[in-house]
Amino acid sequence: MFAALQMPEITLEVILGGVGVAAARVIDVSLGVLRQSSVRNGFRKSAWTIGFIEALIWVLVVSSVVRNLGNPILAVFYALGFATGTFVGVTLEGVLARGEQVVRIFTHEGDRMSELFRERGWRVTQFEGKGRDGPVQLLFIHVARRRAPQIAPAARECDPGCFIVVDDVRSSSVGAGAGLVRK
Repeated sequence: MFAALQMPEITLEVILGGVGVAAARVIDVSLGVLRQSSVRNGFRKSAWTIGFIEALIWVLVVSSVVRNLGNPILAVFYALGFATGTFVGVTLEGVLARGEQVVRIFTHEGDRMSELFRERGWRVTQFEGKGRDGPVQLLFIHVARRRAPQIAPAARECDPGCFIVVDDVRSSSVGAGAGLVRK
């Protein structure tokens, strides 16, 4: 089977074509990661737009590679572009950090921790509860996703043994006249 596969001559044209395939796959796959993030966060219009562009690039690249199946170097560039696009897409998604999150903190230092967060400008809702080891406080902090990573280090300053859960928020709203103001 592999005997029939002959290695074509590596020319500048083949290399440039491969680089083009890889670059297009980096863009295509990066857009795929961003599209999935848009879907997860309920951004339908951006998910549609990104999906359209992603699919168009994919069709063009795949047709180019399929037309040149006798040149396995293009398949290597295709795979290289896919892997790199995954890395770039995840990196971009982390930088953009769109959406909201709720950080829940289970602690024995709820009053002190709530005060610490409020002094730093965070809105905190505090509940009393019963845990395995007795009374605990549960703190809820609703934040923009890009600010959520700041919360755990601050919580650990106050209670190194606290338990922290971070959840994505699909949607949220504040009722009229509720006296709540979002930042």
